[in-house]
Amino acid sequence: MNKFAQRIAPLLAALLLVACSTVPELKQPPIDMPSAFKEAPDGTRWKIAQPAEAQARGQWWLAFKDPALTALIDEATKANASLAVAAARVKQARALAGLAQADRSLQLGAGIGAQRSGAQDVAPANQYQTRLTASYEVDLLGRVGAGVNAAQADAAASEATYKSVLLSLQADVAQTYFRLRETDAELATLDKAVELRTQGVKVNQSRYDNGDIGEFDLARARTELASAKAEAIGLQRQRVQNEHALAVLLGKPAAMFSAEASPLPEAGLLPVIPSGLPSKLLERRPDITAAQRTMMASNARIGAAKSAMFPALLLNGGLGTDASSASNLFKWSAHSWVLGALMSMPILDGGRNKANVARSEAVLEESVAAYRQNVLVAFAEVEDNLAGLRILGGQAEQLDVAVVAARRSADLAHKLYAAGRSSYLDLLDAQRNLAAVERNAVQLRGSRAVTTVALIRSLGGGWE
Repeated sequence: MNKFAQRIAPLLAALLLVACSTVPELKQPPIDMPSAFKEAPDGTRWKIAQPAEAQARGQWWLAFKDPALTALIDEATKANASLAVAAARVKQARALAGLAQADRSLQLGAGIGAQRSGAQDVAPANQYQTRLTASYEVDLLGRVGAGVNAAQADAAASEATYKSVLLSLQADVAQTYFRLRETDAELATLDKAVELRTQGVKVNQSRYDNGDIGEFDLARARTELASAKAEAIGLQRQRVQNEHALAVLLGKPAAMFSAEASPLPEAGLLPVIPSGLPSKLLERRPDITAAQRTMMASNARIGAAKSAMFPALLLNGGLGTDASSASNLFKWSAHSWVLGALMSMPILDGGRNKANVARSEAVLEESVAAYRQNVLVAFAEVEDNLAGLRILGGQAEQLDVAVVAARRSADLAHKLYAAGRSSYLDLLDAQRNLAAVERNAVQLRGSRAVTTVALIRSLGGGWE
């Protein structure tokens, strides 16, 4: 045995050296990045990303101080079908990692059986057996270890994908909810316009009956009233669609969900996100983490593919009994045993293993490119939403001035018309302008809420 060990030791040492080279070193893909966010007002600089997917996130939606929104997100988290699909995939990936890990362990098996056999010149006879078998693959070149690492990285990628789906679900619920409230606010604006048009028709009808005005003003008032009602009815379609979309996110049939009207308020809705924090983008986004874990799995599979081209060592053994009768089966004289070792390697495989290595390397190239694309998209999303909030904020300031001016103009037009110093057309123009400006202001409030949620999503679900 000593001589055998001396002879086999150099071979094992050489194999271990080969094993060290089968799994290539995974380096972070180079990405050209600017030194700072273009849209950050204080010139926030980038920092090198250190993945922090395990970092706890706060309930970012609580910053909106809306109990209804909180209740909807909690309900969606419990019942959404897409999230349940992602959770099931996490379980599958963890089970596959367990299967790969099992290859590292000693495999034991037991069996007991009986058979009756015979031949033309041999009388039939019974044979009874018991077996206890053991096998273990010595991971000379890291094939098993590479497979385990790949499966564990796949599981981590699946978990990160689940968190990405969860973040998207929470953001989708919030954005759909704010769109629904924006529509409610628009409907409230249109209802106000309908009320004004209704009063206008009554006034003009009375004045027409008294002979103070001609039929033209009355017909114009009725036209404006019907147009305002038609616009309000058309907006109901948009509200119904938002309501149905929210029902799907909550995991409910559309027919079993209805949301009460809740117009967006004019102020006090949106949280302020500090501009200095987006530099930690890559540490928080679960989709970036998933892409990183996918790269790690692809890299490990290159090692598994390369090790298949070299020898594999399997140790096996068995212990059991063989007897011609059941009564003798457990006697010492019936016992038997076997110990063995098998080293095998491919000689001619038609280029199968080489092709598998090439395929694994190509998969790694794909995962690296996907990672780089995810990072670039993440940067663009942050820039888009920072720019969106900046531009929408500027619009809001101007619209606030316009709303005040339009309300004053409409009030003056009504007084002048009531005093007979202006035409009904002037009053209609002022009221129509006020309705348009107020509706634009409502739409802008909705857009700012939706964009705020989008920025939170692009930051990975929080800024603490």
